[in-house]
Amino acid sequence: MKIIVTGGAGFIGSHLSEKLLSLGHLVSIIDNFNDFYAREIKEGNVSFLKENENCTIYEKDITAFEDMDNIFKKEKPECVFHLAARAGVRPSLKDPHLYEKVNITGTINILELCRKHKVKKLFFASSSSVYGEQNKVPFNEEYPLDHIVSPYAATKAAGEHFCRCYSALYGLKIMALRFFTVYGPRQRPEMAICKFARRIDSSEKIEIFGDGTSSRDYTYIDDIIQGLLKALEVDFSFEIINLGESTTIYLKDLVSIIENNLGKKADIIYGEYQKGDVTKTFADIKKAENILGYDPRIDIKEGVRRFIEWYKANYTKGIYNKQKNK
Repeated sequence: MKIIVTGGAGFIGSHLSEKLLSLGHLVSIIDNFNDFYAREIKEGNVSFLKENENCTIYEKDITAFEDMDNIFKKEKPECVFHLAARAGVRPSLKDPHLYEKVNITGTINILELCRKHKVKKLFFASSSSVYGEQNKVPFNEEYPLDHIVSPYAATKAAGEHFCRCYSALYGLKIMALRFFTVYGPRQRPEMAICKFARRIDSSEKIEIFGDGTSSRDYTYIDDIIQGLLKALEVDFSFEIINLGESTTIYLKDLVSIIENNLGKKADIIYGEYQKGDVTKTFADIKKAENILGYDPRIDIKEGVRRFIEWYKANYTKGIYNKQKNK
């Protein structure tokens, strides 16, 4: 199958592209290699994919419609995984206009191109952040999205609404997948597990916002990729589906697991809760189990162990040390 992966040089996108290629698909990666973190990290993510004759990499921006149109004309994709986005809750508070441009305008561009070029299936990477500050757990896909607390979350919810609209208007087969805090090898350097590991290992202070009892549903990268591949196999019209582990852990307990794997103690300072952050996430994955046959298997202890193993093998490299103070 001919498949386009937007954001294919990123954390999730590179893992997905690697797996799709191993299964014999023809993969076109679109990524603008922006400066959200060190460019060399993304280049490292896809360096080995460049050698695969079934992989083509385009350094283009999803907000540039004409460039995207030319790629779609050339590649004639049957399926698109739209993972490209401006990521991060806290940075979205500082530059909401950028998040609106990339995450909304960019998504509309992809939707228009899927309509124009008659793409058979589109998978949109949404986020657990669309649930906002919820009291009732676990988070079910039927919950109204009326508790959003960050511009990032608002752009992802808007993307879902545009997906629903295009499916209803043009009959596009679209699945919006709400990811719950994905982690693992190649994880973005500013995300909690990666940042904490780096700072604890370097004997630097780590900052915890609040008292350490905020909780997250962390999802190991292999389980997310499993869900995406299963989604590719099923038939649907329009669906919104959670992809998580459906278990939660307190932030303070996560730090303990990282400490144990590094064999070092964290020097912790506590700060106030940050605007835009939520106190908890928790995925109801019954729909994913029923429709996709989704079966997450990597719990947080095993996932962190695997990540730290990868970290020790890779974070002595200069490209990662550039992120030291971020």
